[in-house]
Amino acid sequence: MLAGMGSAGRAGRPALPFPAIADRETVLWASVGCAEYRCVPMVHQLTKPQARRIAVRAQLLDATRPTHLVSLVERLTLLQLDPTAAIAPSADLVAWSRLGSTYRPADLKQALEQDRTLFEFNALVRPMRDLPLYLAGAAEWPPYERQREWLRDNDRFRCDILDRLASSGPLASRDIPDTSVVPWPSTGWTNDRNVTQMLEGLMMRGEVAIAGRVGRERLWDLAARVYPSDVDVPTVEDAARIRNERRLASLGIARRKTTKVPVEPYEVGDAGEPAVIEGVNGEWRVDPDALGGDFEGRTALLSPFDRLIHDRRRALELFDFEYTIEMYKPAASRRWGYYALPILHGEQLVGKLDAVADRKASVLRVNAIHEDVSFTRPVTTAVRAELRSLASWLGLTLESS
Repeated sequence: MLAGMGSAGRAGRPALPFPAIADRETVLWASVGCAEYRCVPMVHQLTKPQARRIAVRAQLLDATRPTHLVSLVERLTLLQLDPTAAIAPSADLVAWSRLGSTYRPADLKQALEQDRTLFEFNALVRPMRDLPLYLAGAAEWPPYERQREWLRDNDRFRCDILDRLASSGPLASRDIPDTSVVPWPSTGWTNDRNVTQMLEGLMMRGEVAIAGRVGRERLWDLAARVYPSDVDVPTVEDAARIRNERRLASLGIARRKTTKVPVEPYEVGDAGEPAVIEGVNGEWRVDPDALGGDFEGRTALLSPFDRLIHDRRRALELFDFEYTIEMYKPAASRRWGYYALPILHGEQLVGKLDAVADRKASVLRVNAIHEDVSFTRPVTTAVRAELRSLASWLGLTLESS
């Protein structure tokens, strides 16, 4: 029932003919001939625990585990690729934390390189279902004039690469000759890395694709050999809307607008419905399908790149969880460790695990467990059980300092 309204509605107004949607919409009375009404979405009022449960469940970190890798990636929309493997590569850790010990890294490689149910794009693994969303507007890439000028100046170089891949692909970048006329200008690590920059540009344009990897090295081929032939590419506007909707479904609750970040935004635009969270400033967007329902939590060890905590501001606002990746800091300046794993228990982020996989010694070495809140005996027991599960999945012996 709408706030401030009895079953007969406001004084002088007829009773609502659709009480079933009263918890989802607010009815505004429009004085147009005294007969027309207009509905606008209600602003959902959420407590912090409710918002946390929505976020955890949306990321498939509640007690009901998913069972299929591709379905998992379709829900999460991505797995981030990162070369750091102090414990395991991030994409594998994210998959393991949801799927459990049934997941094997070989499953990801097969989905990418044989089944073609997933694809690698811009350092992220995406579901092939979503490929059209990332090809929308590809012909207009790049967005900046300096990049467009470099591509124009090197059009012969572009054609050389496409011809080489057509005759000999898939190839690693080191196996492709650099025939550029104008070198790629940069003061950073990409300076004069012409082949790699052209390949990545052609990937963004939908002309080439990553066919697989040998170790960490990407193998490039013509997009037509990697992607399905029947891709129905939407308009740029529709693609942006669908990406926002799927991103919100994966997060449960997010800001309409927030800090701009490269590659994968944190914001979701007008997707979902407006919400406010008790004790947190500003307006949020919530996935209406994530509202309500029972919640049963579990304990999970998360990758440092896990999307539950990737948006540091959101993690602090929803979970009161302070976190940063410290691998780039000097050892003496680290608070939690080189590759500390956030610890989720139920709806709360309760600490960080400082551990390393010493494969030469065949041990998972635990350096420290940092408790953001004092662990109760059940929390300690659950965290230890997850540690044993992680060590077993890695094929290592658990060793605590």
